[in-house]
Parts: sequence; C-alpha cells; structure tokens
Amino acid sequence: MPIQRRIERQQLPCYLKVFNRITDKPIGYIGNLSLDGLMLISQLPLLVGARFDMRVKVPGQKAPRFIDFSATCQWCREDVTPGSFDSGFALVAPSAEFVEMVDSLRQYFSFYPLGASA
Repeated sequence: MPIQRRIERQQLPCYLKVFNRITDKPIGYIGNLSLDGLMLISQLPLLVGARFDMRVKVPGQKAPRFIDFSATCQWCREDVTPGSFDSGFALVAPSAEFVEMVDSLRQYFSFYPLGASA
C-alpha cells in the first residue's frame, strides 16, 4: 500500500473542538494536525473544495483563548465509527497563534528517551 502523506502529523488522543468562526457553532474535533493541514472528525459530511473559517477555543485560567484559522476541505469520507466523518483540510496562511498551538501540542504529546534533547 503506497503512503499518501508526506507530512508528519501529530495524532491527538484527546480531541480539540473546532467551531465555525462566523456562527460559533461546533463543526467537529481535530483528529490530527500539522503546519500544513489537519483532519477534522465531524458528525456531518463537509463540502469538498469549500473554504471554512474555523476557531479553536483553548481553555485558559480566566477565559478561553481563541485561535482562528481558515482551511480548505480537500477530501471527506465516512469514518469507521458510525455517524462520523473524517475530512482533510489544507490550511490557508496559518497564523502565528496556530503555529504556536501546533508546536505546543507536538511538544506536549512527544516522548523522548532519557538524556535525549527535543
């Protein structure tokens, strides 16, 4: 089986909820992400080729921090879990906040052998 992905992506064991930035309604959860794209897990299929304005609400001590970004849906297919769909997105000019989030998640979920440096 050929490998389709050339970019290393971080798998997220706990999903981050993604909202429509305009309506503030939930779209789905981040399944994995990189600086170039992400996979979204949703309850409804998403329109391939459409651009979505999205928001992640990162919990904070006083108030959540919003990370806004835009992405274009590249593909959508039914997930192995009934009633769920996986969609692949290409990011449109990710913001510094998005880059910081990806880097923070990569560090948080990475495991290094003792004595190794990140």
